[in-house]
Amino acid sequence: MARIPEFVVQTRDPSRERRQRVLWVLAWLASLALVGVLVAVLAAHGVVNPGPSAELKAARAQNNELESRIALLTRSEQVAKTALVELQNSMRERDAQVDGLRADLAFYGRLLGGKREGLSVYALRMTPVADSKAWNFIATLTQNFKRGDDTKGQLMLAVEGVSDGKVQTLDWKTLAAAGNDGGIDYSFKYFEQVRGTIALPDGFTPSRVVVRAEGDGARTEQSFAWADAIKGQESENVSQ
Repeated sequence: MARIPEFVVQTRDPSRERRQRVLWVLAWLASLALVGVLVAVLAAHGVVNPGPSAELKAARAQNNELESRIALLTRSEQVAKTALVELQNSMRERDAQVDGLRADLAFYGRLLGGKREGLSVYALRMTPVADSKAWNFIATLTQNFKRGDDTKGQLMLAVEGVSDGKVQTLDWKTLAAAGNDGGIDYSFKYFEQVRGTIALPDGFTPSRVVVRAEGDGARTEQSFAWADAIKGQESENVSQ
């Protein structure tokens, strides 16, 4: 015998359904409010960062401005230092030019002045030859006693120094190249720069250079400290 299905008949209550929907809405709103309260509490304790505040933004802007000013001042300082170095170099060059002009003026004043002087050694300059023990020299000779007439003769050098702890003097024959034992010839009216080369032995430390020039019955000898000769200093006292 077939079983007859059972059906339950319930009566629908619209007002009850409305109350349920209202309760769901209220529960959802309550959950949103609770979440908002939690976020506010966490933000107050620094757990949640709600984003940069107005004070923080202002501080950052001020920091950026200060960094820009520091960079500008740093560049300005670098430019000022460079300009100062260039100015100092320019002043040193100008001082050197002035010193050179003064030396030239004294030199020509000495030749053309009223005081007549015989043969003399005005200046000596020594310069090293690279990768060797040799030295080039330039000796400046002057005279204004025999005006209009040539002065002729030979020039020789001697070097005083220390070798193996002993004082030693090297004469021209020891210093000069072979075949130039008699000295370097010169001939001039008022002044001449006599050039030559000498060679110092190993282990010799020079301290003084003696320049000798003689000819036409005149003779002069002048000594220079080695340090002054390297700088090209002029003589102060000349012995005839």
